[in-house]
Amino acid sequence: MVDFGGWDMPVQYPAGTVEEHLRTRTHAGLFDVSHMGEIDVRGAEAIALVNYLTSNDASKLVDAQAQYSALTTPEGTVVDDLLVYRFAADHLLLVVNAGTTSKDWEWITSHRRKESAELKNVSSDYCQLALQGPDAIAILQQLTDLPLSDIKYYHFSEGQVDGVPSIVSRTGYTGEDGFEVYAAAEKAEQLWSKILDAGNFGSDDGVLPCGLSARNTLRLEAGMALYGHEIDESTTLLEANLGWICKLNKGDFIGREVLVKQKEEGTRKRLVGFEVTERGIARDEQDVMIGGERLGRVTSGSPAPYLKKNIGMAYVPTRFANEAQTIQIDVRGKLVGAQIVKTPFYKRDR
Repeated sequence: MVDFGGWDMPVQYPAGTVEEHLRTRTHAGLFDVSHMGEIDVRGAEAIALVNYLTSNDASKLVDAQAQYSALTTPEGTVVDDLLVYRFAADHLLLVVNAGTTSKDWEWITSHRRKESAELKNVSSDYCQLALQGPDAIAILQQLTDLPLSDIKYYHFSEGQVDGVPSIVSRTGYTGEDGFEVYAAAEKAEQLWSKILDAGNFGSDDGVLPCGLSARNTLRLEAGMALYGHEIDESTTLLEANLGWICKLNKGDFIGREVLVKQKEEGTRKRLVGFEVTERGIARDEQDVMIGGERLGRVTSGSPAPYLKKNIGMAYVPTRFANEAQTIQIDVRGKLVGAQIVKTPFYKRDR
Protein backbone atom coordinates (compact mmCIF):
# COMPACT_ATOMS: atom_id res chain seq x y z
CA MET A 1 0.00 0.00 0.00
CA VAL A 2 1.24 3.50 -0.83
CA ASP A 3 0.05 7.07 -0.64
CA PHE A 4 -1.27 8.11 -4.06
CA GLY A 5 -2.74 11.57 -4.41
CA GLY A 6 -3.71 11.50 -0.73
CA TRP A 7 -5.32 8.06 -1.01
CA ASP A 8 -4.11 4.80 0.50
CA MET A 9 -3.76 2.67 -2.62
CA PRO A 10 -2.66 -0.91 -3.38
CA VAL A 11 0.44 -1.31 -5.53
CA GLN A 12 -0.44 -4.97 -5.99
CA TYR A 13 -2.59 -7.73 -4.54
CA PRO A 14 -1.30 -11.20 -3.53
CA ALA A 15 -1.29 -12.56 -7.10
CA GLY A 16 1.33 -9.95 -8.04
CA THR A 17 1.68 -7.40 -10.82
CA VAL A 18 2.51 -9.80 -13.65
CA GLU A 19 -0.44 -12.10 -12.98
CA GLU A 20 -2.80 -9.13 -12.57
CA HIS A 21 -1.57 -7.73 -15.89
CA LEU A 22 -1.90 -11.03 -17.77
CA ARG A 23 -5.32 -11.82 -16.29
CA THR A 24 -6.61 -8.41 -17.47
CA ARG A 25 -5.32 -9.10 -20.97
CA THR A 26 -6.75 -12.64 -21.15
CA HIS A 27 -9.80 -12.58 -18.84
CA ALA A 28 -10.59 -9.64 -16.53
CA GLY A 29 -9.10 -7.33 -13.93
CA LEU A 30 -10.94 -5.15 -11.42
CA PHE A 31 -9.48 -1.78 -10.40
CA ASP A 32 -10.71 0.50 -7.61
CA VAL A 33 -10.20 3.95 -9.13
CA SER A 34 -12.40 5.84 -6.69
CA HIS A 35 -9.49 8.23 -6.15
CA MET A 36 -10.29 9.95 -9.45
CA GLY A 37 -11.88 13.39 -9.13
CA GLU A 38 -15.24 14.49 -10.53
CA ILE A 39 -16.37 18.04 -11.30
CA ASP A 40 -20.00 18.68 -12.20
CA VAL A 41 -20.76 21.45 -14.72
CA ARG A 42 -24.36 22.59 -15.19
CA GLY A 43 -26.02 25.49 -16.94
CA ALA A 44 -26.97 26.96 -20.29
CA GLU A 45 -23.33 27.63 -21.17
CA ALA A 46 -21.79 24.49 -19.68
CA ILE A 47 -20.41 23.38 -23.07
CA ALA A 48 -19.05 26.85 -23.86
CA LEU A 49 -17.22 26.91 -20.53
CA VAL A 50 -15.69 23.45 -20.99
CA ASN A 51 -14.75 24.23 -24.58
CA TYR A 52 -12.79 27.29 -23.48
CA LEU A 53 -10.93 25.39 -20.75
CA THR A 54 -10.14 22.21 -22.70
CA SER A 55 -8.52 21.28 -26.00
CA ASN A 56 -11.08 18.89 -27.47
CA ASP A 57 -14.46 20.00 -28.81
CA ALA A 58 -17.20 19.30 -26.28
CA SER A 59 -19.80 20.72 -28.68
CA LYS A 60 -19.42 17.60 -30.83
CA LEU A 61 -20.60 15.31 -28.03
CA VAL A 62 -24.10 13.87 -28.02
CA ASP A 63 -25.98 12.83 -24.89
CA ALA A 64 -24.43 9.76 -23.21
CA GLN A 65 -21.09 10.21 -24.95
CA ALA A 66 -17.64 10.87 -23.44
CA GLN A 67 -14.40 12.24 -24.83
CA TYR A 68 -10.75 12.33 -23.83
CA SER A 69 -9.47 15.88 -23.48
CA ALA A 70 -7.01 18.11 -21.60
CA LEU A 71 -7.01 21.27 -19.53
CA THR A 72 -4.45 23.49 -21.23
CA THR A 73 -2.25 26.38 -20.11
CA PRO A 74 -1.70 29.58 -22.14
CA GLU A 75 1.55 27.92 -23.30
CA GLY A 76 -0.31 24.94 -24.76
CA THR A 77 0.96 22.61 -22.06
CA VAL A 78 -1.13 20.35 -19.87
CA VAL A 79 -2.70 21.17 -16.51
CA ASP A 80 -4.27 17.70 -16.54
CA ASP A 81 -5.86 15.19 -18.88
CA LEU A 82 -9.47 14.26 -18.26
CA LEU A 83 -12.66 12.69 -19.53
CA VAL A 84 -15.68 14.86 -20.41
CA TYR A 85 -19.09 13.18 -20.07
CA ARG A 86 -22.19 14.75 -21.62
CA PHE A 87 -25.48 13.99 -19.87
CA ALA A 88 -27.35 16.84 -21.57
CA ALA A 89 -26.60 20.11 -23.35
CA ASP A 90 -26.59 21.81 -19.95
CA HIS A 91 -24.91 19.07 -17.91
CA LEU A 92 -21.34 17.77 -18.23
CA LEU A 93 -19.16 15.80 -15.83
CA LEU A 94 -15.37 16.17 -15.82
CA VAL A 95 -13.34 13.23 -14.51
CA VAL A 96 -9.83 14.28 -13.51
CA ASN A 97 -6.76 12.71 -11.90
CA ALA A 98 -6.59 12.20 -8.14
CA GLY A 99 -3.28 13.97 -7.54
CA THR A 100 -4.41 17.03 -9.48
CA THR A 101 -8.05 17.32 -8.41
CA SER A 102 -7.48 20.34 -6.14
CA LYS A 103 -5.17 21.98 -8.67
CA ASP A 104 -7.67 21.36 -11.48
CA TRP A 105 -10.52 22.81 -9.42
CA GLU A 106 -8.52 25.95 -8.67
CA TRP A 107 -7.47 26.25 -12.33
CA ILE A 108 -11.01 25.83 -13.65
CA THR A 109 -12.60 28.24 -11.19
CA SER A 110 -9.89 30.90 -11.64
CA HIS A 111 -9.75 30.71 -15.46
CA ARG A 112 -13.44 30.57 -16.27
CA ARG A 113 -14.95 33.57 -17.97
CA LYS A 114 -18.53 34.71 -17.36
CA GLU A 115 -20.33 31.73 -18.81
CA SER A 116 -23.67 30.87 -17.29
CA ALA A 117 -22.65 27.61 -15.64
CA GLU A 118 -22.44 26.25 -12.12
CA LEU A 119 -19.39 24.26 -11.05
CA LYS A 120 -19.35 21.79 -8.18
CA ASN A 121 -16.56 19.51 -6.97
CA VAL A 122 -18.42 16.23 -6.41
CA SER A 123 -15.38 13.97 -6.05
CA SER A 124 -16.42 12.73 -2.61
CA ASP A 125 -19.84 11.69 -3.92
CA TYR A 126 -18.57 8.94 -6.23
CA CYS A 127 -16.80 5.63 -6.16
CA GLN A 128 -15.43 4.36 -9.45
CA LEU A 129 -14.64 0.75 -10.31
CA ALA A 130 -13.01 -0.26 -13.59
CA LEU A 131 -13.67 -3.78 -14.87
CA GLN A 132 -11.34 -4.40 -17.80
CA GLY A 133 -10.61 -7.32 -20.12
CA PRO A 134 -12.26 -9.59 -22.67
CA ASP A 135 -14.55 -11.15 -20.03
CA ALA A 136 -15.69 -7.78 -18.62
CA ILE A 137 -18.98 -7.64 -20.49
CA ALA A 138 -20.03 -11.18 -19.50
CA ILE A 139 -19.16 -10.54 -15.84
CA LEU A 140 -20.87 -7.18 -15.49
CA GLN A 141 -23.96 -8.23 -17.45
CA GLN A 142 -24.83 -10.63 -14.60
CA LEU A 143 -25.37 -7.62 -12.32
CA THR A 144 -27.35 -5.26 -14.54
CA ASP A 145 -30.30 -5.14 -16.92
CA LEU A 146 -28.53 -2.54 -19.06
CA PRO A 147 -27.75 -3.97 -22.52
CA LEU A 148 -23.98 -3.58 -22.18
CA SER A 149 -23.15 -4.76 -25.70
CA ASP A 150 -25.20 -1.82 -27.04
CA ILE A 151 -23.01 0.74 -25.27
CA LYS A 152 -20.49 1.97 -27.81
CA TYR A 153 -16.87 2.73 -26.97
CA TYR A 154 -16.64 6.08 -25.16
CA HIS A 155 -20.37 6.12 -24.51
CA PHE A 156 -22.24 5.43 -21.29
CA SER A 157 -25.62 4.51 -19.88
CA GLU A 158 -27.39 5.08 -16.58
CA GLY A 159 -29.07 2.25 -14.73
CA GLN A 160 -28.66 -0.14 -11.84
CA VAL A 161 -25.73 -2.43 -11.08
CA ASP A 162 -26.62 -4.91 -8.32
CA GLY A 163 -29.54 -2.63 -7.49
CA VAL A 164 -27.30 0.42 -7.13
CA PRO A 165 -27.99 3.50 -9.34
CA SER A 166 -24.87 3.75 -11.51
CA ILE A 167 -23.24 5.31 -14.54
CA VAL A 168 -21.74 2.57 -16.71
CA SER A 169 -19.16 3.88 -19.16
CA ARG A 170 -17.41 1.84 -21.86
CA THR A 171 -14.01 3.38 -21.16
CA GLY A 172 -10.78 2.36 -19.49
CA TYR A 173 -7.05 2.82 -19.13
CA THR A 174 -5.69 -0.62 -20.00
CA GLY A 175 -6.00 -1.03 -23.77
CA GLU A 176 -8.72 -3.63 -23.22
CA ASP A 177 -12.48 -3.52 -23.67
CA GLY A 178 -14.26 -2.87 -20.40
CA PHE A 179 -16.35 -0.59 -18.27
CA GLU A 180 -15.98 2.04 -15.59
CA VAL A 181 -18.82 2.07 -13.08
CA TYR A 182 -19.62 5.25 -11.13
CA ALA A 183 -21.91 5.02 -8.11
CA ALA A 184 -22.46 6.55 -4.68
CA ALA A 185 -19.24 6.41 -2.66
CA GLU A 186 -20.76 4.31 0.11
CA LYS A 187 -21.65 1.57 -2.39
CA ALA A 188 -18.03 0.85 -3.37
CA GLU A 189 -17.55 -2.20 -1.16
CA GLN A 190 -20.85 -3.77 -2.21
CA LEU A 191 -20.13 -3.37 -5.92
CA TRP A 192 -16.49 -4.48 -5.57
CA SER A 193 -17.50 -7.70 -3.80
CA LYS A 194 -20.36 -8.50 -6.17
CA ILE A 195 -18.20 -7.98 -9.28
CA LEU A 196 -15.52 -10.29 -7.86
CA ASP A 197 -18.18 -12.91 -7.12
CA ALA A 198 -19.70 -12.60 -10.59
CA GLY A 199 -16.24 -12.94 -12.12
CA ASN A 200 -15.39 -16.18 -10.26
CA PHE A 201 -12.61 -14.62 -8.23
CA GLY A 202 -10.36 -17.39 -6.95
CA SER A 203 -10.52 -19.56 -10.06
CA ASP A 204 -7.63 -19.84 -12.52
CA ASP A 205 -9.49 -17.87 -15.18
CA GLY A 206 -11.51 -15.62 -12.88
CA VAL A 207 -11.34 -11.89 -12.38
CA LEU A 208 -8.43 -10.56 -10.33
CA PRO A 209 -8.29 -7.39 -8.22
CA CYS A 210 -5.50 -5.22 -9.64
CA GLY A 211 -3.32 -2.49 -8.16
CA LEU A 212 -1.46 0.58 -9.34
CA SER A 213 1.49 -1.36 -10.72
CA ALA A 214 -0.56 -3.43 -13.18
CA ARG A 215 -2.58 -0.36 -14.10
CA ASN A 216 0.69 1.30 -15.05
CA THR A 217 2.15 -1.58 -17.07
CA LEU A 218 -1.15 -2.11 -18.90
CA ARG A 219 -1.49 1.54 -19.91
CA LEU A 220 2.18 1.63 -20.96
CA GLU A 221 1.77 -1.39 -23.25
CA ALA A 222 -1.27 0.40 -24.70
CA GLY A 223 0.81 3.56 -25.27
CA MET A 224 -1.38 5.72 -23.04
CA ALA A 225 0.00 8.89 -21.46
CA LEU A 226 0.25 9.31 -17.69
CA TYR A 227 0.04 12.78 -16.18
CA GLY A 228 3.30 13.73 -14.50
CA HIS A 229 5.21 11.45 -16.87
CA GLU A 230 4.34 11.89 -20.57
CA ILE A 231 2.27 15.04 -20.05
CA ASP A 232 2.66 17.94 -17.66
CA GLU A 233 2.94 21.71 -17.61
CA SER A 234 6.28 21.58 -19.45
CA THR A 235 5.09 19.60 -22.48
CA THR A 236 2.56 20.65 -25.09
CA LEU A 237 -0.16 18.41 -26.49
CA LEU A 238 1.51 18.37 -29.91
CA GLU A 239 4.85 17.32 -28.42
CA ALA A 240 3.01 14.50 -26.63
CA ASN A 241 1.41 13.25 -29.90
CA LEU A 242 -2.00 14.35 -28.64
CA GLY A 243 -2.83 16.57 -31.56
CA TRP A 244 -5.93 14.40 -32.09
CA ILE A 245 -7.51 15.96 -28.99
CA CYS A 246 -6.48 19.46 -30.12
CA LYS A 247 -9.41 20.90 -32.07
CA LEU A 248 -7.76 24.10 -33.29
CA ASN A 249 -10.73 25.07 -35.49
CA LYS A 250 -13.39 24.95 -32.77
CA GLY A 251 -12.86 28.54 -31.64
CA ASP A 252 -10.89 30.14 -28.85
CA PHE A 253 -9.56 28.07 -25.96
CA ILE A 254 -6.69 28.50 -23.52
CA GLY A 255 -3.38 27.87 -25.29
CA ARG A 256 -4.83 27.77 -28.79
CA GLU A 257 -2.57 30.47 -30.28
CA VAL A 258 0.60 28.72 -29.15
CA LEU A 259 -0.60 25.36 -30.41
CA VAL A 260 -1.57 26.81 -33.80
CA LYS A 261 1.91 28.31 -34.14
CA GLN A 262 3.57 25.09 -33.02
CA LYS A 263 1.58 23.08 -35.54
CA GLU A 264 2.70 25.43 -38.32
CA GLU A 265 6.36 25.56 -37.27
CA GLY A 266 6.78 22.08 -35.84
CA THR A 267 7.90 20.89 -32.42
CA ARG A 268 11.45 20.73 -31.09
CA LYS A 269 10.86 17.49 -29.21
CA ARG A 270 8.43 14.62 -29.52
CA LEU A 271 7.26 11.69 -27.48
CA VAL A 272 8.28 8.30 -28.88
CA GLY A 273 7.98 4.68 -27.89
CA PHE A 274 11.00 2.38 -27.74
CA GLU A 275 11.92 -1.25 -27.22
CA VAL A 276 15.10 -2.19 -25.40
CA THR A 277 17.24 -4.34 -27.71
CA GLU A 278 19.93 -5.33 -25.22
CA ARG A 279 19.91 -6.76 -21.72
CA GLY A 280 18.52 -4.17 -19.37
CA ILE A 281 15.34 -2.41 -18.24
CA ALA A 282 14.74 1.28 -18.91
CA ARG A 283 13.17 3.20 -16.03
CA ASP A 284 11.51 6.58 -15.60
CA GLU A 285 13.78 9.64 -15.71
CA GLN A 286 16.80 7.86 -17.20
CA ASP A 287 18.72 9.72 -19.91
CA VAL A 288 18.39 8.94 -23.60
CA MET A 289 21.67 9.01 -25.54
CA ILE A 290 21.85 9.54 -29.29
CA GLY A 291 25.20 9.74 -31.02
CA GLY A 292 26.98 10.02 -27.70
CA GLU A 293 24.90 13.01 -26.57
CA ARG A 294 22.29 13.18 -23.81
CA LEU A 295 19.32 14.34 -25.85
CA GLY A 296 16.24 13.08 -24.04
CA ARG A 297 14.73 11.39 -21.01
CA VAL A 298 12.60 8.34 -20.36
CA THR A 299 9.14 9.32 -19.18
CA SER A 300 7.97 5.74 -18.47
CA GLY A 301 9.91 2.50 -18.66
CA SER A 302 9.10 -1.05 -17.59
CA PRO A 303 8.99 -4.69 -18.60
CA ALA A 304 5.86 -5.42 -20.65
CA PRO A 305 4.43 -8.66 -19.15
CA TYR A 306 2.15 -9.57 -22.06
CA LEU A 307 4.57 -8.64 -24.84
CA LYS A 308 7.57 -10.09 -22.96
CA LYS A 309 9.72 -7.11 -23.89
CA ASN A 310 11.27 -4.18 -22.08
CA ILE A 311 9.62 -1.01 -23.36
CA GLY A 312 9.29 2.67 -22.60
CA MET A 313 8.39 6.13 -23.79
CA ALA A 314 10.71 9.11 -24.01
CA TYR A 315 11.06 12.63 -25.33
CA VAL A 316 13.72 13.09 -28.02
CA PRO A 317 14.50 15.90 -30.48
CA THR A 318 12.01 15.75 -33.34
CA ARG A 319 14.71 15.09 -35.93
CA PHE A 320 15.41 11.74 -34.25
CA ALA A 321 11.75 10.80 -33.61
CA ASN A 322 11.63 8.19 -36.36
CA GLU A 323 10.80 4.49 -36.33
CA ALA A 324 13.92 2.27 -36.27
CA GLN A 325 16.09 5.11 -34.92
CA THR A 326 18.64 3.56 -32.58
CA ILE A 327 19.10 5.12 -29.16
CA GLN A 328 20.76 4.19 -25.88
CA ILE A 329 19.38 4.39 -22.36
CA ASP A 330 21.69 5.26 -19.49
CA VAL A 331 20.75 2.53 -17.01
CA ARG A 332 22.67 3.39 -13.85
CA GLY A 333 25.80 4.26 -15.79
CA LYS A 334 25.53 1.46 -18.36
CA LEU A 335 24.45 2.34 -21.89
CA VAL A 336 21.76 -0.08 -23.06
CA GLY A 337 20.68 -0.23 -26.70
CA ALA A 338 17.10 0.48 -27.76
CA GLN A 339 15.12 1.27 -30.89
CA ILE A 340 12.25 3.66 -31.51
CA VAL A 341 9.08 1.80 -32.52
CA LYS A 342 5.50 2.62 -33.45
CA THR A 343 3.01 2.97 -30.62
CA PRO A 344 0.82 1.61 -29.17
CA PHE A 345 3.06 -1.34 -28.37
CA TYR A 346 -0.04 -3.46 -27.80
CA LYS A 347 -3.39 -3.24 -29.55
CA ARG A 348 -6.19 -5.67 -28.78
CA ASP A 349 -8.03 -7.60 -31.47
CA ARG A 350 -11.43 -6.06 -32.15
